[in-house]
Amino acid sequence: MTFTLHGVHTALITPFNEANKICLDTLSRLLDMQYQAKVNSVVLLGTTGEPATIDDSERDLLISHTVKQLKGKLPIMVGCGSPSTKKSIEMAKRAEDLGADAIQIIVPYLNKPMQEGLYLHFEAIAKAINLPICVYNIPGRCSVNLEVSTLMRIAELPNIIGVKECSGNFQQIGDIIEKICNKKPNFTLISGDDPITLPMMSIGAVGVMSVLSNLLPEAVVQFVQAIAAGNGIAQHYALKPLMQAISLETNPIPIKYLMQLAKLDSGRLRLPLTQASPQSQATLRALYEQFIESATVRC
Repeated sequence: MTFTLHGVHTALITPFNEANKICLDTLSRLLDMQYQAKVNSVVLLGTTGEPATIDDSERDLLISHTVKQLKGKLPIMVGCGSPSTKKSIEMAKRAEDLGADAIQIIVPYLNKPMQEGLYLHFEAIAKAINLPICVYNIPGRCSVNLEVSTLMRIAELPNIIGVKECSGNFQQIGDIIEKICNKKPNFTLISGDDPITLPMMSIGAVGVMSVLSNLLPEAVVQFVQAIAAGNGIAQHYALKPLMQAISLETNPIPIKYLMQLAKLDSGRLRLPLTQASPQSQATLRALYEQFIESATVRC
């Protein structure tokens, strides 16, 4: 299945049951929800999927179950990032063997490599697998920024298809679009932050890797389609309170609480992540009820 970074790619939560095990029944329900909404892909084991708390056997279970349900229907991207290049390659090869359609690789965190180390990391992974690779730049979690000059070199690797850009630096975003995307049609940039999808797409991004689409996939798909058609402002302001609220605490704490309110997930997280604070819960509940009420009125 051809994989592109256009449109809406849902950074899927990992559902846990009361025993803190992966809940396959809930996963199946969430996957069907994404398929019915016609998102462009589901992304397993990105930041929203709590990958640092998932062991290798659970990774295999998540990927295998998703492939069994969606293969050939909806593209599947798998996060395979690690501070270790060797570990990233192992995870990427395993995801490829299990049937993934694409791989997401986060900038190595914790060890803070220099720019040459970042390039060599992505080069080694790209040479080890045949799947399309999305680069994931999120300086706030990695303590290092993938500079435009380094990304220009990475973009020359044959199976690098684009970047999920979470720096929030619009000078950098514009430079990537101007210096890479405009010169390499097969390399695209998407937003990794729901609230700035509209401004990012207005200067050349082609979609979003969305957290909010766990809860509201149809609304996010319609939002991104509206932006692509030259509109989207009304949808932006309608979704803006919820898009901002999912950052009240560390992702995926708020979105899992919202999913619990919607009876789409247990809301459980794995340590060291904890439940949303009572204050955040009250804010999220009020926003959720307000959105549901207004959506009902519109219908």
